[in-house]
Amino acid sequence: MSTSIRKTAAAVLALAILLAGVAPAWAETTLEKIARTGTFVVGTRTGSPPFGFINKENQWGGFSVELARLVHASLEKKLGKPVKFELKESTPATRIPLLTSGAVDLIAGTMTITRARRESLDFSVVFFVTGAQFLVKKGSPIKGVRDIAGKRIGAQQGSTNEKAVREKYPQAQLVVFPDQPAAFTALAQGKIDAYTNDGVQLAGLKAKAPSPGDWDVVGEFYTYEPYGMAMRKNDTDFRNVVDFTLMEAIESGEYQKLYDKWFGPRGEVPYPLSETAQIFLQMQVIPR
Repeated sequence: MSTSIRKTAAAVLALAILLAGVAPAWAETTLEKIARTGTFVVGTRTGSPPFGFINKENQWGGFSVELARLVHASLEKKLGKPVKFELKESTPATRIPLLTSGAVDLIAGTMTITRARRESLDFSVVFFVTGAQFLVKKGSPIKGVRDIAGKRIGAQQGSTNEKAVREKYPQAQLVVFPDQPAAFTALAQGKIDAYTNDGVQLAGLKAKAPSPGDWDVVGEFYTYEPYGMAMRKNDTDFRNVVDFTLMEAIESGEYQKLYDKWFGPRGEVPYPLSETAQIFLQMQVIPR
């Protein structure tokens, strides 16, 4: 055997050994990853009250965060051992890369389930339903989507709201921001005429503003925004843990308890759960 052939054979053998060693990591499921690392990493928001946000005490909280904690408890029960719960900031622009790269195991924030996103991700059952509206200064001539032609409309980069305005209302002057706080600052400074996002998030911004009375959430829903928890594709066992946790919360009344805490009359952002939404949530609970 010639020297060149020996070198080629050795290189092929080394590559085969390397691939053999890497293959199990590629095939690792989310449950296996969590069991191996002992940590469950959740991507959520820092500036979207009351779903995921940093409060005045510099602590992370919110409705989505608490639902994720229920999933954490289910994971510990499933794996039969303690698991660390870790939160990592995610935005509309970063959440998919964070998830697909393995940096986080679950996105639990304000992510709308869409057909396009389901091409590359899996989603849980729907845990919240809302739609896009506008946040404006009190007295603004903008009362809904019919009034945005020629107006400077802010939206978050990578959001379904950005996509809707760009594709359906090109007559508006779309201004894209990396996150919600930046958009609100621009609105407060008069750099944009309105900020569009899901109605419940706008209600949260208004409630947390220094002078809530200076702002109005206006317009009928011009999009449908069903929120789900996102996870890596084709990971049935992990998805079952997430789905069954949410179903159990809805069935047991724990979901309503948490909803009232964050969205009830005395909650962070009063936002009544409609009878239609209650029925929709309950219809997702499959038989045991």
